[in-house]
Amino acid sequence: MLERVPLLEKDLDAYVEFAGQDAIDRIRALAEPLRGARILHVNATAYGGGVAELLATHVPLLKSLGIAAEWQVIHGSDEFFAVTKAVHNALQGADVEWTQEMARIYLEKVLDNALLLEGEWDYVVIHDPQPAAMLSLLTDSAVNRPDTKWIWRCHIDLTDANPEVWEFFRPYVERHDASVWTMPEFVPASLAMDRVVQAPPCIDPLSVKNLDLPTPFMNEICRQYGLDVDRPIMCQVSRYDPWKDPLGVIDAFRIVRESVPGAQLLLAGSMATDDPEGFHVWEQVDEARHGDRDIHLLSNIQQIGNVQINAFQRAADVIVQKSLREGFGLTVSEGLWKARPVVGGRCGGIVLQIRDGQDGYLVDSVEECAQRTIELLTNPERADEMGASGREQVRNNFLSTRELEDYLTLFGELAP
Repeated sequence: MLERVPLLEKDLDAYVEFAGQDAIDRIRALAEPLRGARILHVNATAYGGGVAELLATHVPLLKSLGIAAEWQVIHGSDEFFAVTKAVHNALQGADVEWTQEMARIYLEKVLDNALLLEGEWDYVVIHDPQPAAMLSLLTDSAVNRPDTKWIWRCHIDLTDANPEVWEFFRPYVERHDASVWTMPEFVPASLAMDRVVQAPPCIDPLSVKNLDLPTPFMNEICRQYGLDVDRPIMCQVSRYDPWKDPLGVIDAFRIVRESVPGAQLLLAGSMATDDPEGFHVWEQVDEARHGDRDIHLLSNIQQIGNVQINAFQRAADVIVQKSLREGFGLTVSEGLWKARPVVGGRCGGIVLQIRDGQDGYLVDSVEECAQRTIELLTNPERADEMGASGREQVRNNFLSTRELEDYLTLFGELAP
């Protein structure tokens, strides 16, 4: 069978403080007809990316509602994940040559995983391209019962998708009963499906990454990793991925430091098991900083986990997410939730989260990123006002209870 991800329990009532009683009551009403339903989520990695973070909250909350939910992860290989990383880049607009050999590697590994899928499910949610063909390869399997509903959740930005790669995946996606997207703009015009749903991702206010931290504890964590909390901190948290533009962030920081001499830059992220490109990007970033002691480069290799990321985001004077393409960018809502202003690339799901000039700024270039960061660092009162506004923006739109409500609504609509 596929690898089952072990999860901690969560109690929906614990979210009343953040989401309000009305939202909790709506969720329970939507869940009642689904009590006992068997729901399976399938993705490519149990840690190291936004999808894993979402499922670590979403699946336990489903279970707390009396729903038999599970999360399973497909098995991969270096060869397979090299192909799916190329697919990811191509679907976000990169110029990637798609070959018969790449298609073979992809389909053979997905078939291997499809043969490992067991059990009877009322709903199966397939996340992103890695397992997208699984349903099509289960035609004669007992797992694919006539009344099982299949959903494909796309977490990436297909606004400018490579046509050849998208056309390879499109028939596999269209076999599903519904698809879920972060924004309508991401949905290719060629997609022929009756049920296409918009449901942006959300953050968990009760996760270790987002819980309140005592200031002395936060300061001590920063000190242990070489950060001086008495000097301005510019921070970007993300995978080491070219689309996150870490090299552009370094260029922006060097402009910032000309106006704010004591500034520090922290680039922190994780290496995911399904992203073989991460170590190469890390090396590029490390080379670009030229040993600059005010540019801190950290990842889970240095024992950076959710507690450390929480502390870094809270200590930051300005949080940056200068992405060039972005499916959503959970780190934007994470930063806003901690009442910090965010300077984000004007792309993808970032534009859903930052109200330009109200919660932070949307930018289109290295120079604009630097200028907006300087404005915030030199006007801390304005920065605090934006951060407070951003926290309410997240409370109203991007907490995990809202995403839970979206999924329950979809499951109810697909029910026989």
